[in-house]
Amino acid sequence: MYRMVLKRILDVTVSLCLILLLSWLFLFIAILIKVTSRGPVFFHQKRIGINKTYFSILKFRSMRINAPKDTPTHLLTDPDAFITPIGKVLRKTSLDELPQLFNILIGDMSFVGPRPALWNQTDLIMERDRYGANNIRPGLTGWAQINGRDEIEIALKAKYDGEYVLRESLFFDCKIFLLTFINVIFHKGVMEGGTGKTEKNDK
Repeated sequence: MYRMVLKRILDVTVSLCLILLLSWLFLFIAILIKVTSRGPVFFHQKRIGINKTYFSILKFRSMRINAPKDTPTHLLTDPDAFITPIGKVLRKTSLDELPQLFNILIGDMSFVGPRPALWNQTDLIMERDRYGANNIRPGLTGWAQINGRDEIEIALKAKYDGEYVLRESLFFDCKIFLLTFINVIFHKGVMEGGTGKTEKNDK
């Protein structure tokens, strides 16, 4: 009942309210991006959605236009070379994720769920298949994100996603959302470069 009906109602209602309330912030960030670097305000990227369907995730652009588009940041050898000055602030505060409120509103994502994998992150997608984590709507934040985010290995990340599938509820989602704010405030689990690999790739 919660996953099929109530959660979607909450997603639509809260995302719409936040979009309206934060419209001034959207405009402010958009202006900062345009005056500090060349390129569009928004960044689109192909991601894995519910039941492994594809959708285009929306973010504020935090990297230069010559950055590799479909390479996870943690796999770049020198990510700082591609991140714009304002992008560093946006990524550190997670404000670059703000446009995903529109993804939530139209049904591509939920507020809480497994973070949507890149279309070519086959290792993460395969690991999530083991736990049924590809069968639910991906989220703006998730259980794996508050338990390490960029610092944990793919196998463990998928395991946390699988645990979320089993524990998904209104109370658990509220807990994850609250802990996400705490993590953002203290910048926990954010690491640009060299993380998020499988143990096999690290050896």
